[in-house]
Amino acid sequence: MSPHNTRRRHAGWISALAAAALVVPVLGSPAQAAPGDPATASSFDLTSGPDLSAQVADLKAALPTQGVQDLLDQGNRVAKTGASCTTDPFGTGDDGKVLAPARKLCWDTGDSVTEEWIPQGITGVSDAQADELWGSRKPLVTAWYDKAGSALCSSDPGTCYDKGVRLSFLDPETAVPGNPEGRRYRHVLLVEPYYNSYGNASYKAVDIHAGGIAWYKYYLYVADTMNGLRVFDMRSILDLNHDQDASVDDTTLDGLKSNVRDETKIGRQSGVYYSHTYRYVMPQVASYKFVSAQGNSPSEATCVATGAPKASYISIDRSNTAAPSLIMGEYCNSDATHVEKGRVGALPVDDATGLLKAAGGVVAATEAYHLPRDLTQGAARYDGMYYFNRSYLANSGSLRRATVSGGRLVDYGANITNAVGPEDLSFEHGQGVPGGGTQYLWSLTEHRMDTADPACTDTGSPCGRVIYAHRVADVVARP
Repeated sequence: MSPHNTRRRHAGWISALAAAALVVPVLGSPAQAAPGDPATASSFDLTSGPDLSAQVADLKAALPTQGVQDLLDQGNRVAKTGASCTTDPFGTGDDGKVLAPARKLCWDTGDSVTEEWIPQGITGVSDAQADELWGSRKPLVTAWYDKAGSALCSSDPGTCYDKGVRLSFLDPETAVPGNPEGRRYRHVLLVEPYYNSYGNASYKAVDIHAGGIAWYKYYLYVADTMNGLRVFDMRSILDLNHDQDASVDDTTLDGLKSNVRDETKIGRQSGVYYSHTYRYVMPQVASYKFVSAQGNSPSEATCVATGAPKASYISIDRSNTAAPSLIMGEYCNSDATHVEKGRVGALPVDDATGLLKAAGGVVAATEAYHLPRDLTQGAARYDGMYYFNRSYLANSGSLRRATVSGGRLVDYGANITNAVGPEDLSFEHGQGVPGGGTQYLWSLTEHRMDTADPACTDTGSPCGRVIYAHRVADVVARP
């Protein structure tokens, strides 16, 4: 979860850090913890947010729903893989330093270069299901946040509409007919349901960074940086263009209309449902809020050591099938003044329901540690091994490993040079194959090729957006 406008805001961070040195944090100035030390697990505790079930039920009574397999079958964009995927944010490949990916997919041209949407989170059916199948498919899901509401719109805000967060549903296994290296995918807009001033169910954009996502059973968890988690349901994907003819408004289940042509509008307005032109919207069904007070600032990349953490990235640990966990961690930029490198914690998941496991109304974290390194953009855990993606601006990223030893989270092995701009992580556990299948560590990169930035040009350093996976065996084999 890199902060908004990372490269453009770097200079601002420096001045902000200097100013912050004169400010006493809201939660005080606790004794400095060493990297890897145990952290206060209760800082990660969560409690349920408002009940949205009535709003969601009313929306599902008004608009038809579609399943994940339908989205994959109706994918209207094509990702490339194999020799057709030429984008290479890894640069030199596996030269003894850079770990080249075992699998790689490239977005279509529009998504590769868009300034509006920035890719961040990733999860997959391996997180959701023990057999790693959704019906007969093996989808991946990624999240993008809309940058249009910030710097991109500063010159002409009247032409920009902050659409919040969208998901991309992609099947990396199934080729497009007649195109063996093509893989279909489809975008879905996340929305927050509410009752409007007339008492009608409507929805608005989900204006968060979505730095991490995690899918378990039917539920999709989305990191809400300063607050906790938003929850969405794969059974509640609403279709605003069921007849697949965008040129005319559809008649909805409640006798109104839906429109997928007007980019300026979202939600129910004057008897018409809008979606910023997206055919599919996915309403939030629940949320989890931090119990502890939040001492971090939404405008700063630095972190404090106590109180609620930032929910910068999340993943699912399925290695203990009796007690699956949701892993949550912080992105923090430290320096001589702000030394905190962030924290990572684990929250219990109820395998029977797919929701977080609460007792007495509180989801109690089972453990937490101060991170060994700062600038962490993603974390995954499996069989006790933590994997961390780190990145900084347009420099090559790194993949780090750590284990708990002597009660502390300590580095395991050396740095593994990675792609430029690596983000969230998701672990494909290989349990769905009889006898055990290949395990992969999935991630994605955020930086588009930017000819206006000498750090990321088509002929310069190896930027570019891809989805990629390392074989876990290749990662473990590194010293």
